[in-house]
Amino acid sequence: MQKSLLKEIIKKKASKIEFAIITNLNTGESELFEHGKKLSKKFENYKNQIEDKFKSQKNGVIENTDIFIETYIRPIKVVIVGAVHIAQYLVDFAKSLNFEISIIDPRGYFASEQRFPDIKIINKWPEDAFKDLETNENTALIALTHDPKIDDPALQHALKNKFYYIGALGSKKTHENRCTRLKDAGFNDEQINSIHGPIGIKLGGKSAPEIALSIIAQLVSETYSK
Repeated sequence: MQKSLLKEIIKKKASKIEFAIITNLNTGESELFEHGKKLSKKFENYKNQIEDKFKSQKNGVIENTDIFIETYIRPIKVVIVGAVHIAQYLVDFAKSLNFEISIIDPRGYFASEQRFPDIKIINKWPEDAFKDLETNENTALIALTHDPKIDDPALQHALKNKFYYIGALGSKKTHENRCTRLKDAGFNDEQINSIHGPIGIKLGGKSAPEIALSIIAQLVSETYSK
């Protein structure tokens, strides 16, 4: 691999830019690929196949070619709304996974650096907090407060921006009331039904770490099925 190409790879990884290394296995020639940018003449005939492979976020040889693609994707953003006890266990589980965690909670006595060291904390109401976050369809939302004043605006933002995973803590009755409020706010059944509520897969646990485990398990499952 050329030294200049290696330097560019290091630079892009440090900047958390999504890209891929494309290599012709016959000639050994390589270059970087980014969505929306032109390919050199050596690879331009394979543009559609390269883009499809890149979108799948998988490495491997493109079918019926000698082109190998290795993708480098940004950590998946997970926004936790509510710096409650469960959130501490969620952060512990997520540290070893490809998740970039942010915590939103206007209540500073909950969302503190002492309770969540080395985690991005935004002590604002969701309406203002999301102005400080770049989110898209590859973002996940976990709402934990049970407080409609905090959870609902976050859920509405996630639905409008088509987050790939949206989950909200609470009983079935709490979720029914939540769905009614969202419907009154103008969201349709398809959007509302995309919310995982009550959140998490059914493990049977009731303690904070057990609930956190059920949530992270569901999040991982949805991440790899999207």
